[in-house]
Order: sequence, then structure tokens, then C-alpha cells
Amino acid sequence: MRTTTFALVALLGAGLAAQAPHQLTFDPARAPIIDRALQRYVDTDKVAGIVALVTQNGKVVYEKAFGWSDKEAGRRMTTDSIFRIASQTKALTSTAVMQLVEEGSLALTTRVGTLIPSFAQTKVAIANERGVVRQVPAQRPITVRDLLSHTAGISYGTEPSVRDLYEVKGLGPAAGAGWYTADKDETICETMERLGTLPFVAQPGESWVYGYNTDVLGCIVEKVSGMPLDAYIRDHITAPLGMRDTQFFLPPAQRDRLAAVYSSNADGKYVRAPEGARGQGAYVDGPRKSFAGGAGLLSTARDYGRFLESMRLGGSLDGVRLLSPRAVQLMSTNQVGTLHSPTGLGFGLGFETVDRFGANTLSSEGAFGWGGAYGSSYRVDPETRLVMVMMIQLMPNTTDLGQVFPTLIYQALR
Repeated sequence: MRTTTFALVALLGAGLAAQAPHQLTFDPARAPIIDRALQRYVDTDKVAGIVALVTQNGKVVYEKAFGWSDKEAGRRMTTDSIFRIASQTKALTSTAVMQLVEEGSLALTTRVGTLIPSFAQTKVAIANERGVVRQVPAQRPITVRDLLSHTAGISYGTEPSVRDLYEVKGLGPAAGAGWYTADKDETICETMERLGTLPFVAQPGESWVYGYNTDVLGCIVEKVSGMPLDAYIRDHITAPLGMRDTQFFLPPAQRDRLAAVYSSNADGKYVRAPEGARGQGAYVDGPRKSFAGGAGLLSTARDYGRFLESMRLGGSLDGVRLLSPRAVQLMSTNQVGTLHSPTGLGFGLGFETVDRFGANTLSSEGAFGWGGAYGSSYRVDPETRLVMVMMIQLMPNTTDLGQVFPTLIYQALR
């Protein structure tokens, strides 16, 4: 009887092993396809320079720099070039918020108005069929969860119904495309307190609206922790992970490591962007006062890849724990239903999510990621154990690099 039981267990084990999914691995022999495709974007003047980084199981399987960091200065792109990562900042700020939630200093249900007084009673701008705008009270208070999931109704203030009001307050059209605050000679909490006096564009919980949500969260981190956001992120995320090149403003001595910003022109070719909010920005010589949790960080592909690897592994890397696996699962699981997209893409508490295979190129179900206004993008794919980071500095960006790059990586799997 005992022999029969052992035989049955062995047989079942062999059957389960046969059914186990094939572990796809990156094939270096396919890397030249990636090289040629990315080089083509540079050779056809669609983008000045690119840095691409791919890790699998935490090991670098692809890392290359293409083109120019600053063509006019004659500086080639290198893998340690520093980039403005804009909205890729949101993932780190969201992680900071979740750390405060996990330590009991904050709750996802916390009303924002208890921390930022101007948010105690917010308003919503409603336009009728004739375009006449009226302001109505929000139907309920905005919560931390609303901000993390971008369902608070807060935009960047560039819609016709609110743009003039925002511009008067130094936001919306007065801040580049709305999100830029690096040139402000005030703290992010001062800016967000002013934001709370303005009407938003949707009722809390009713729509997915992309905007100042994570900048408000950055202020909340400052209020709850008692630390400036740059210091909190440094002490609780970047320094523990060894991310030495991730910061809100660049030391002047490292100026030459910062890639220049370019813009796509009408012909799809790149031209150097101007100074100011819609171009190079005040990331070296600015006031260094506004730590924008939604769009302010600078980083390298390697640095950002380390942060993403910690997320892929459930919140820990090399003995450093940022979050619990449950918190990362919450952040990377769709929390908004079809509000973000009806086609298989969702949004968690900080990341866009892939809810079915085919919704986002070749990404697996369960993959998550986002990108930045300067054209950079990233993706974490737990099923294939991949982390992908693609850095460029192109705003506006009319290329399709954001869609092409992940496909180039997936084609190399075997």
C-alpha cells in the first residue's frame, strides 16, 4: 500500500512538472534586432538619444546607449546619463504614501482636507451644453485612495472650463503643460494649498482623471512625516536602495550628465527644446524649493531599474524592504474597474495595470508600468521576470518608441 502511494505521488508530481509553464528567458542572439531598431530612431533624427535597460531575474540582460545626450555640446549618450523622469516620479511618491499607510501614520480612507485645509470642501466645475460653467460642491470628500488611483477628479487645469482660473493661480497653463513646478519659489504644500481653492473637473470617485493627484500626495507625505519630500524619498527609498542619482535637483557639478531636452517638430524630427517650463527646465539652477511628487525627479535607467526590481520582488531588494508584498500587490492590481480603460488596462494605486494579455502590446497579464512627459517609459512583467526601462528626453514626443520598445524586448524571449 505504501509503495503504491509513493508511486502515485511520483506520478502526480511528474504530471504537474509537465504542466508547469515554460520559463521564458532573454536570448542574447536576438539583441541585434533591438540594436538596429533603436539606432534607426537616432539615424532618422526622430530622437537625439536613448538609454535602454532590461533586467531578468534581477540580472542585466540588455543595456545600451544610443545617440546624443547633448548634440549641440557634442556629448554622446551614456548609460549613466541623467534624465528628467516627470511622471515616473509618481511611483516613488505613491510608494512613500504606502509606507506611511503601512506604519499606521495614514489610512487610504484619510480625508485629504484633514491634512490640507483648502481640501476640506472642494468644488467641481460643470459646463452645460452651451459651455456655461458653474461650480458645484463635491458630493463627498477626497481621500488618499482617490489620489493614488487618480479618481479624485483633479486634472492639470488645462481644460477650457477651468484653465483661466488655474492660470491666475500660477497653475494649469501657467505651469507649462500643468505639471511643471521646478521653477516655483515656494514649497509644494503652498502650491497644493492654493490648488484646493480651485474647482476640479469631476466628482470624486466618478472618473479617472490624470492631474495633480500625486503632487497633493507629496504634500501629504511632508505633512505626515514632518520631512520635506526630497528628504523623505532619499531616506526611505533611494538611499536604502543605493539609487545615488535619483533626486529632484541636480548638483551643478553634475550638469554635464543631464541629457538635453528635444522636441518633435511638424516633420517628426527632433529639434532642441527652449529653456523654461516646456523645455530644459530649472533642474540645475532653479530655486530648489518645489519637490513635486507627481513630476519632479531626475534619475538614471540603472537607478530606476533598481526601484522597479524591488517592486517586482514584492517590495524588497538586497535585504532592503520598502513595502510588504501585499502593499505592492494592491498598488499593481486594478482598483478602478473600467474607469481608466475599457480595453483591458486598469490602474492600481500608482501603476497602470495589464488585466489581460493583448491589452498592452505583448505584456503579460499582471504587468504594470507607466511613463513620463519627456518620453521615458517603464514596465514590470512579473510573469516573465522582466524589468524594462527606456529613457529619452523628447517633449512633445511624436514617436512610437513607447509602444515599440517593449515589443523589441518581448521578441527576444525564448
